[in-house]
Parts: sequence; structure tokens; C-alpha cells
Amino acid sequence: MRAVRYHEHGEPDVLGVEELDEPTPAAAEVLVEIRAASVNAVDAKFRAGTYGSVSLPAIPGGDAAGVVAAVGEGVEEFAVGDRVFAGGLGHDEGGTFAEYAAIPRMKVAHLPENISFEVGGAIPNVGVTAWTALVERAGLEPTERLLVHGGNGGVGHAAVQLGATMGADVIATVGSESVGERVRDLGASATVDYDSETLAGEIDDATDGEGVDVILDHRLDDYLGLDLTVAAQNGRVITITGGIPSVENPPLQHKELTIRGTAIANIPERRPILQRIARLIVRGDLAPVVAETYGFEDVGEAHRAVVEGGYVGKLIVRP
Repeated sequence: MRAVRYHEHGEPDVLGVEELDEPTPAAAEVLVEIRAASVNAVDAKFRAGTYGSVSLPAIPGGDAAGVVAAVGEGVEEFAVGDRVFAGGLGHDEGGTFAEYAAIPRMKVAHLPENISFEVGGAIPNVGVTAWTALVERAGLEPTERLLVHGGNGGVGHAAVQLGATMGADVIATVGSESVGERVRDLGASATVDYDSETLAGEIDDATDGEGVDVILDHRLDDYLGLDLTVAAQNGRVITITGGIPSVENPPLQHKELTIRGTAIANIPERRPILQRIARLIVRGDLAPVVAETYGFEDVGEAHRAVVEGGYVGKLIVRP
């Protein structure tokens, strides 16, 4: 089979297309013929060697959609020919930038017929992350105010839509007015430029001075001070990358704030969340955006694009 692999950490040009043996599913694994996979920011960090440890050589790619080609011993919930989507790979297992991938069954869910492979490949990691952050960690409630940093990104654009569907008043930071217009179309009631010198004031204006109840932050090192300023009493800050930097206690104590982290690696059973995400897509409450599609030969370009950002949604890779 054809697959993208890297044998050393470095810039995107370490990625190359190779011919490899098709994997055989072990017990409790599903062999999936990949129809579409997506690029996540963490993929570029793994490749660069700046995030966690990866056994080399490695196949990148953390999520995908496709068709079941075979099942391992003990797998009864999937059969050859089933349409499926899956997430959470690419770190301690083989990645999805390949024609076939053997995936633990707990990370796989059925993909409804009316959801395309591109959409199915785009949503698993970002959808599970957004769901876990907002529903399970933050306990977001209807009418609460939600601030999503980077509302145009993978997790961000999913969180904007999920928050709006849950009945929250969503505010998102973006990099330009044109991107902001698209994010508002996804459900944000207001967008603000994250480079604005008056960012805190603009967020305060968007909340009528009442502050933000829940903040989803992927750059806590940069925004924690801002988050503490704009958070409402009893606000919750949820971070989805890295650790929590040191912070002075007075703002936390005065507002009785909570700061929590979440990581997809800590969610071994992803299927229940993936099933709920699929239902939201079928109902029209969640519409993952595919910004660009790349072939295997152009994966390096896709890795550069995910680092540069500026687009709305996800980048897709197809065999």
C-alpha cells in the first residue's frame, strides 16, 4: 500500500510517500481502507519533534473515514464494507495517511450514509475535543456566554457550532474580518480580532459587561491573562493544549474561577462521542468545513498550511 512516512523529525520536507505492506488487524482492531484523513496541528508538532515522543519511522495522521476491509479477533460490531470514521491515532499507533490503517475498535464508529468521507475524516479529533471540553469539562449551559479562541480552526469551528447548538451565546477570536464573517455564519454571535489592542474591551462589550462564563483556549501561554480579565464570576477556562502556566491567585480567588485541561489521549472510548457527533451532523446542527484537499504527494504543503492557519475548518488528505 501507499503511505506517507517520516524517518526523522524536521520540517515538512521529511515527509515522503512509500510503498509498505498492508497491515493486518490484531485482536480488537478494525482494518480500514482510508478514503479521507485530515491534518491536525498536533500532527505537525509530532513531525517536528516538539510534542511528545513518536517511534520512528512514523505515519502521520490522527483521524480518518473509510470502509472496513477486515476485522480482528473479537470484533463483532463492525463488518467488511461498513462505512466508518475514527480518531485519536498517529501517536502510539500507525497513522491514517495511508491507504489502509489498523485501528483499535474503541476509536471507531459507524459513519452514516449521508455523511461524506471528507466530512467524516475531518471531524473526529476536533469534534471529540470540542465535545469533551464544552460538555464534559465545562458543563456549558444554555444562555451562557462562550468565548472560543481561534474560532476558525479545527477545534474552534467545531466548538462554535456545538456551543451555538447547546444554546450558548458564542464569541470567537479570529484573524480577520473576512474570516470573522464566515465564523459568524457558523453560529458565533460576535467575532473579535485577536490582534486588536483593545481585545479585552471588545469582548467585554460583546457580553454587555457581564463577562464570559466559559473560555475555550488553545494558547493559554498567550491568553491566560486576558482570560482572567474577561471571565465572569465562577467562569471556567478550558485549555486543550499544553500545560497551565503559573498565575497569580487574586483573579482566580476573587472571581472563583476554574481552569481545567483536556486531552483526547485521555479519552480511550471515543465511539459514544463520535456517534453523537454523527447525529448532530445528520440533523444539520454541526457542519464540518473542508477548507482544502491534498493528495499524498502534497502532504508537506498541508503541514505548512496547518501551521500558518488563516483558513476556516480542516485540511483533508486523500490517498
